This record gives sequence, C-alpha cells and structure tokens, in this order.
Amino acid sequence: MYAYIVRRILATIPVMGVVAVFVFLLLHLTPGDPATVIAGDYARPEDIVRIREQLGLNDPLYIQFGNWLWRLFQGDMGISIFSNLPVTHLIQQRLEPTIMMALTTIIIAIAIAVPLGVLAAWKQGTWVDRAVMVFAVLGFSVPIFVVAYAMIWGFSIKLKWLPVQGYTPIGEGLIPFLRNIIMPAVALGMVYVALIARITRASVMEVLNEDYIRTARAKGLASTTILIRHALKNAAVPIVTIIGIGIALLIGGVVVTESVFNIPGLGRLTVDAILRRDYPIIQGLILVFSGVYVLVNLLIDISYTFLDPRIRY
Repeated sequence: MYAYIVRRILATIPVMGVVAVFVFLLLHLTPGDPATVIAGDYARPEDIVRIREQLGLNDPLYIQFGNWLWRLFQGDMGISIFSNLPVTHLIQQRLEPTIMMALTTIIIAIAIAVPLGVLAAWKQGTWVDRAVMVFAVLGFSVPIFVVAYAMIWGFSIKLKWLPVQGYTPIGEGLIPFLRNIIMPAVALGMVYVALIARITRASVMEVLNEDYIRTARAKGLASTTILIRHALKNAAVPIVTIIGIGIALLIGGVVVTESVFNIPGLGRLTVDAILRRDYPIIQGLILVFSGVYVLVNLLIDISYTFLDPRIRY
C-alpha cells in the first residue's frame, strides 16, 4: 500500500511541472508584446519600458523561467500590475470565502445526493426512482446562474429570508455566516447533487444485482444493513471518484457563483484579474487551482487503497 501511495505522490511532480511551464508561457504566448497588452492602448513608451523591466522581459527566455521558478519556490508569485501588491497576499485575502463556500457546497451535495441515489437504486422502477432521476436531470441541465438568480428572487426579494449578496466570515458568528453562504452553496451544489445522485444510483444498482446481496437477503438481514454495510460500501469507488471530480469542477462554478452573489473570493479575483489583464494574478490563480485539482485527485487515488484492497497491488 505504501509503495502505491508513494508512486501516486511522485506522479504529481511532472504534472505540476507541466502546469508551471504552461503558466509561465501564458504571459509569453499572448499576441504581441505582453508589456504593451498590460500597459493598455494609451500607454506611453516609458510605461511600456518600465513594465518590461519590471517583468524581466528583456532577459533570455530560459533565464526568465529560471528566475520565475526560483521566486515561486520561495513563495513569491509576483506583484500585481494594478494594485502593486504581492499576488500571494491578494490570494490569501480571498482564500477563506472560497474555501468555506466549497466545503459547504460539498457537504450539502454529499448529504443530499448519496441518500437520494441509494434510495433511487433501492426503489428502482418506482415513482421514487423516477422522481429522483427527474430531479437529477433538471439539476444537471439548469445553469448555475439561473438557479442563483431564481433563489435570489424567491428567498431574498420575495420572502426576504436571506441577504441578496455578500459574505460574513464564520468568526463573526455561525448564524450570519450561514445566512450569507447557504444560497451560494445550494445554487453551486445543485449540479453536483444531480451528478453524484445519478452515479450513486447506477453504482448501487449494479451492486444490488450481485450474488452476495441476494445471499444477504436470504439470510434475513435488514434492508438498511444490506444497503449501508454491503451495497454502499462496495459501490464506494465510483461514488468517491465522482465526488472528487465534483470538487475539481467547483473551480469553474465558484467563478460564476461568487460573481452573482458578490462574494470576495478567488472567483471574483479571477474575474477582476482577467478584465484588467493582470497577468501575475492570473498566473498565480492558475497555479493555485491546478494545485488543488492535482491534490484532490491524489487524495481520491489514495482513498481507493482503503475502499478496495485490490488497488494496493
């Protein structure tokens, strides 16, 4: 088992190396002179010269990459072109809202989707199964921003139960935090509830047709015991896989959701950086998002060794 885990960890190194090369080339693959693009259409020649010197664009490409990589190992992702603040500082400022919204979304999605998928598999062919599948199709088909605006109209404008936008840190109280985070988390989690519920249903249905399930039923075991201890446990690998994919896909959903609900997280920072063409911030965010994606996949791969002992070998 330990050899498998070490191999999976070592496999992430070349992946992050390719990501680092891509992020570095992002600035140099931009059409035209990157300094001119960053400076804007009405920049003076001395502004362009200053930006080229600031970015080190006058050095050979391999020297630029080496210097950038060395600063990256030291935790230096560069300086924002517009705010003139370190990129790491800007990312740290926006990290908490994104993490808390992602965690809340995943918790809500798993808590709803897995029981729904198991119930649909157990009641396959009945109205319960059809209702769950209709909900899954709708949840997977409706865009996130449509769900978000519908929830704002219903719960904020009409019923006035929840605030329209904003974010309250959890340190300022659990209730204010939940009031601000619940709508974004539910809106973002709808698509993942649908996705996880469908995969859970398919995986559990496949396991329920196995011989050892029929044997368990013949022994008179309770339905809950069969579902949880036998069916769900043996169907866990595909379910965990899709949960991991859902966490990785949250990156794209966070950008839309934070923009709709005006949450000051990494998604809003990404949108602002793209609109301003603030390349150092864009580079830093791509590195962070890629690192999270690789880490999540690594954790999912490692979890397989505990869910299915055959994978260890």
